Amino acid sequence: MDTLKPIYKIYEWYISRNLKPENMPKHIAIIMDGNRRYSKLMGNMKAIEGHKRGVNTLEKVLDWAIELGIEIVTAYAFSTENFNRSPDEVKGLMKLFQKEFEGIAKNPKIHKNKVRVKAVGNLDLLPDNVKNAIKIAEEASASYDKRIVNIAIGYDGRMEIIDAIKKISEEYKEGKIDLEDIDEEMVNKNLYTAGLEDPNLIIRTSGEERLSGFLLWQSSYSELYFCDSLWPELRKVDFLRALRSYQERERRFGI
Repeated sequence: MDTLKPIYKIYEWYISRNLKPENMPKHIAIIMDGNRRYSKLMGNMKAIEGHKRGVNTLEKVLDWAIELGIEIVTAYAFSTENFNRSPDEVKGLMKLFQKEFEGIAKNPKIHKNKVRVKAVGNLDLLPDNVKNAIKIAEEASASYDKRIVNIAIGYDGRMEIIDAIKKISEEYKEGKIDLEDIDEEMVNKNLYTAGLEDPNLIIRTSGEERLSGFLLWQSSYSELYFCDSLWPELRKVDFLRALRSYQERERRFGI
């Protein structure tokens, strides 16, 4: 693989030179799929090691996004269904999340590039150590507004919509709103991602071609890109190909 690096560098340069900065997606969402499959392919590697490699890939993707002027990245890190995995894997992931969120507060790249970090999902499902780590990360970056990184954790798109309906129903029940007040804007304000623009592009790795409950409301008009690479193996050239594909499309808002 190392012998191919010079070739990939040339290919990266070739794709990059043809990308139009004015047509770069403002918000990219990523389904980081393939960590466990990667660990299995590696032989005796434990699943948590595959997830750790996945964290390294996310850090690289965030560097690429900053370099290319992409303002918002939303990464699907842990769904509510992931709680059904083996207790050892879930426990290991929670420790990993704690470590990474706590590390964000001290990460010089976060402060240099003024990146605001936010967790989106049903955070009540998470253990206290992870919730506390999220609070540390969010507070450390709360003053930044140049770039945003959202980590979807304890997330389920259907539950997000149901929770939004419940919040709106409570307001109606209390007489704060009328039925005529309920519109798309109100729903948006009650989602986990309240205040964020919808993603222009959603990328999923590992060759799977489905959203798996990710940003179901917000993805109505998003462009979708599916990549065969497992998440820990994602290369910059794969990321650039996704951007090239996005820029080559004629976006339509409807059928």
